Amino acid sequence: MRYQDDGPIGYYFEEIEVGQTMITRGRTVTEADVVQFAALTGDFNPMHTDAEYTKTHPAGQRVAHGMLTLSYAVGLLYQLGFMERTVLTFRGVEMKFSLPVFIGDTIRVRLTVNEKKEMKRLGGGIVSAEVKILNQEGKTVQSGTMELLMASKPTDAPTG
Repeated sequence: MRYQDDGPIGYYFEEIEVGQTMITRGRTVTEADVVQFAALTGDFNPMHTDAEYTKTHPAGQRVAHGMLTLSYAVGLLYQLGFMERTVLTFRGVEMKFSLPVFIGDTIRVRLTVNEKKEMKRLGGGIVSAEVKILNQEGKTVQSGTMELLMASKPTDAPTG
């Protein structure tokens, strides 16, 4: 992340390179996270909220919502700073949920830029990236692609 006179600024479309990889810090999923997400979304599926039920479930314990995990991944990616005031919109996310995330697991995200497509009429370009959400053992719990519309670099933008 860089800084200008008016605050931090991320990467512009032209500054992002195919093959570029970024890895986030970790985030531990807590019981409070799962309970609050259930309350926020109304998803009180017992596999997320009922410890007794999950004793007989194949997972054997409560599982964090897949969408909670994905939401944390987006937040962790944003914290890297590369999207700060330069992302115009999220264009799409496609994810496969491969392994459960349990209360107490720590996730991190690895993003690798696969493709760029200039979209001048939209003010920038589409960045397509492979996203892998990893647990504390380095196992992939979710994987897929994310498309971001990133702003073009203004002609008067400072360099560096």
